[in-house]
Amino acid sequence: MSGEKQSIMPVSESGKGRTPRAWQRMLSGRRLDLLDPTPVDIEIEDIAHGLAFVARWNGQTLGDWPYSVAEHSLLVERLFSRQNPDIAPRWQLAALLHDAPEYVIGDMISPVKAAVGPGYGALDERLTAAIHLRFGLPAVTPSPIKKAIKAADRISAWMEAVHIAGFSRTEADRLFGCPDPGLISGMVIELRPPAEVRANFISRHRELMENM
Repeated sequence: MSGEKQSIMPVSESGKGRTPRAWQRMLSGRRLDLLDPTPVDIEIEDIAHGLAFVARWNGQTLGDWPYSVAEHSLLVERLFSRQNPDIAPRWQLAALLHDAPEYVIGDMISPVKAAVGPGYGALDERLTAAIHLRFGLPAVTPSPIKKAIKAADRISAWMEAVHIAGFSRTEADRLFGCPDPGLISGMVIELRPPAEVRANFISRHRELMENM
């Protein structure tokens, strides 16, 4: 097909001479090139589905359901919005999508990311740019917004560490910083079936897109 990227060129049954496969078939039918992603191959249903089935903390959490990246993303967006009550919906969307590349590259805990090296970060940046452009966001998040999202992300990490990942408060304070009790008042860590989280993620994405 003339308009389609060809990532695989089988030339023999032994596999010699093949170009390594760099794409993944998505449930939507899209074929996402992980090394050269384009916005046209990004679908929110694929993102929500993937993130709802990717476990945070390598699955080492309490409860009958894994704590997914989709659930984490919803919590980070709520925290970010609480911290920045007058923020524009587009930046709330950026917070919701802050870990979106993990729908295809998975979630690595920080020690593993450090061991893998800069390659993981470069892959994450390319996917983030494509995802952002697909949904009307700048390819690169402005530094002040990125810092604000990171602050919310650290608070989420503290809550998860203390409530479901087996950390003591002292250890979580040392690693992630002690959050303002008023900021997290009334917030709980939820453990829900992936299908429910997926639907919640898509609904919140739709709401923010309609308000942009």
